[in-house]
Amino acid sequence: MVSVGLKALTSRRHRTFISIEDRLMGEDKLTHKSGRRKNGMSRKAEKGGNGFDGNDAHKNVSGMTYGGTLSSYKKFSKNKNTSPRTTPQTSVIRKQVDPETTKYFSEIANLFESNEADFEERSVICGNALEEAMGKEFELATDYIISHTMQSLLEGCNVDHLCSFLHGCAKQFPFIAMDRSGSHVAETAIKSLAMHLEDKDVYPLVEDTLTAICKEIVANPLDVMCNCYGSHVLRSLLHLCKGVTSDSSEFHTRKSSTVVAERFNVKVPRSSGDSGFHNERGFPELLKLLVFGMLKGARKDARILQVDQYGSLVLQTILKLLVGQDDELRHIIPILLGCSEEEAVGGTFIQISVVPDVVDLMKETAFSHLMEVILEVAPEDLFNELCTKVFKNSLLELSSDPCGNFAVQALISHIKYKDQMDLVWSEIGTKVRDLLEMGRSGVVASLIATSQRLQTHELKCSEALVRAVCSTDDSPRCIVPRILFIDRYFSCEDKAKWDFPSGVKIHVMGSLILQAVFRYRSELIQPYITSITSMEADHVLEVAKDSSGTRVIEAFLNSDAPAKLKRRLVMKLRGHFGELSMLSSSSFTVEKCFNSSNMSLREAIVSELVDLQSDLSKTKQGPYLLRKFDVEGFAFRPDQWRSKQASRESTYKEFHDMFGSGKSKSQKTEGFLADSSKHTSHPKDVKTMRKEIEHHTTSDVPFLAMSGFKGKSEKSNHGGKKHSRAFMDNDISEGRTEKSKRKRNKDQSENAAAASKRKRKV
Repeated sequence: MVSVGLKALTSRRHRTFISIEDRLMGEDKLTHKSGRRKNGMSRKAEKGGNGFDGNDAHKNVSGMTYGGTLSSYKKFSKNKNTSPRTTPQTSVIRKQVDPETTKYFSEIANLFESNEADFEERSVICGNALEEAMGKEFELATDYIISHTMQSLLEGCNVDHLCSFLHGCAKQFPFIAMDRSGSHVAETAIKSLAMHLEDKDVYPLVEDTLTAICKEIVANPLDVMCNCYGSHVLRSLLHLCKGVTSDSSEFHTRKSSTVVAERFNVKVPRSSGDSGFHNERGFPELLKLLVFGMLKGARKDARILQVDQYGSLVLQTILKLLVGQDDELRHIIPILLGCSEEEAVGGTFIQISVVPDVVDLMKETAFSHLMEVILEVAPEDLFNELCTKVFKNSLLELSSDPCGNFAVQALISHIKYKDQMDLVWSEIGTKVRDLLEMGRSGVVASLIATSQRLQTHELKCSEALVRAVCSTDDSPRCIVPRILFIDRYFSCEDKAKWDFPSGVKIHVMGSLILQAVFRYRSELIQPYITSITSMEADHVLEVAKDSSGTRVIEAFLNSDAPAKLKRRLVMKLRGHFGELSMLSSSSFTVEKCFNSSNMSLREAIVSELVDLQSDLSKTKQGPYLLRKFDVEGFAFRPDQWRSKQASRESTYKEFHDMFGSGKSKSQKTEGFLADSSKHTSHPKDVKTMRKEIEHHTTSDVPFLAMSGFKGKSEKSNHGGKKHSRAFMDNDISEGRTEKSKRKRNKDQSENAAAASKRKRKV
């Protein structure tokens, strides 16, 4: 055990030691890199000095005080009858760390980097060092170099020393959080607290500590919320109060890909009330204190908060953490929209007087993001009021705006009823071409995806899109190519001469629009089916190679289109399946093509993969395709491969005849494998049954004999890796089974003979 104090610590290894003279000369940015980078704590140096001096956005002439920013507010309030904040801003002066203390913490940094202290020694050192930091927490946490050491100390100390440190700097915590270096120290402390919550005995101590910090924040919340560093710390604190870590939650800044996937029906959205995490450890009352305290304290400055990007992120986090708590959301959302509690009338939430302001605010980047989250989490009655009061008569105006159109996309994506869709369609349904010309393809994609989800206005959407990209004089074959390159088509001056642009990346939104279209019933999308099946073979290949285009081909192969038309498209890729299978994104398309093909096309696909077995096995997707198509089995025993494929097809058809959704017989007999995803109302059940069928076609267990025993089928599926070789080559499995039987019979005979011999000897 080692006891380390300010007077007692001696240097063991001077790896990154900086002299006091260097520190005072401002050379403190030169060191402390290697150890911190390993822990993910490295920060990009900024010009303008260290500590508070580095916070260029908020420093004054002396560089030693902090004040809030009004830049976003001034931008929005220009030419508006609003006045800036008149309340005085709090300021704080950071003292210089004395040389003796600087040397002490430099020695600790050297000790930690040398890795010479074991776990127990490190814990003692951390505790002693934090005791030495008492009364100087603010200066040490905001020092550019010492702050790194403070992070290590807060990570390695016990909960008592951690809470003691936070109690000691509670009054300065908002200023630490708003500092470029101090914000990292604050976040490290919050994460360490979250780790200690594994022990329920520390809850009272942690809650008392967090209460002290929260009271200081709610006393002057606006400055912290609108600060780029403070906003991030505040969001971490909110997550801790809720009982989740900011690392595991998606709510710091939700990934745009996830939002887009849910918005256009590519991914199943979370149900209302599902916040995406399980709340096991948290402080609900403290969360309520912090949230409502901040909103109350910042209400008089709501205009600033609405248009500030960092304040908007805090508000978005609050809303997402309160998903499912409808009463709280009904109270908070009107406040964020600028409504006055005194004007609220029973049964309504939004005053008509604030509607013009809200519409204007949605044209601001920060508030547009906030409105997207409001629409995502709003209770049903409040959402309906937003739809009928705020967005009504403003949908086209907002859809045309670079920021407002995202709020409209969110609105359309979250509507649940036909009357809401009627309202949207009445204002923008006839303006599809105008929206596409303005570059607002996201609004159109949301409209199509929602019409398919609600099964209303589908024909109107389909026809409107056709009219937007294809005039009465144009051939229908141009529809799909123009949507694939929708940005290039509408930016072309002479649209009559526009042609398929080879070698150009396909537009992501155009791909999403077509994916949504091909989820319509086939009778509603005949022009699109005609167009995609009429494309030139080289154009189809280019689309299949593109990461966005390949999704469109898959959507068509999964659609309700006739199997023979799907095979027509697949045939245009003959000779290129090997090339496509080597691409990670296109390999899924090869599998869809295989499933949509008849026997001769499947043979053609597999034969192209035979010569690529070695190369394919080295790719991520290759082993799956080789096993799925049984390429090795086809190479060595083509007749048996054909027999097995025929058996599988027959089993699929037998299953569909028993459990299908009642489609016409002609559709059923066109190729069940190609259309299986449409002929049932239980896709999850079909997926499970498909696995059982595949197991049946590669084993001796009759499928219908095991279909009622879920446990047995799951056991077969979980054993897939163990028996993957048998799955790829069924005759080897049968040979081994026969060999095992012969061996058991032989062993039994030998045992019987031996027993008889012993009996005779006796």
